[in-house]
Amino acid sequence: MNISVEISYYPLAEDYITPIRAFIDRLQDSGLEVHSNRMSTQIFGEHTAVMKVLGELMAWSFETYGKAVFVAKFLEGDRRPHSDP
Repeated sequence: MNISVEISYYPLAEDYITPIRAFIDRLQDSGLEVHSNRMSTQIFGEHTAVMKVLGELMAWSFETYGKAVFVAKFLEGDRRPHSDP
């Protein structure tokens, strides 16, 4: 089963840019389809793979940078935006 996730990451630190960039870089290196913008990051892939990567990266984030807030929306299926007119 495929899922689509929209996630926002809010590190609770003065230097919040570094952890956000590192988190997105690791997501992009995961093999999942990842699209980032100024508001959130969208992730598309097989349910088990997406959940595994998110769990590992959230744990890594807490261990590396400390407290943070993650806000996510999970949708069943492939909800990638299409460029149809």
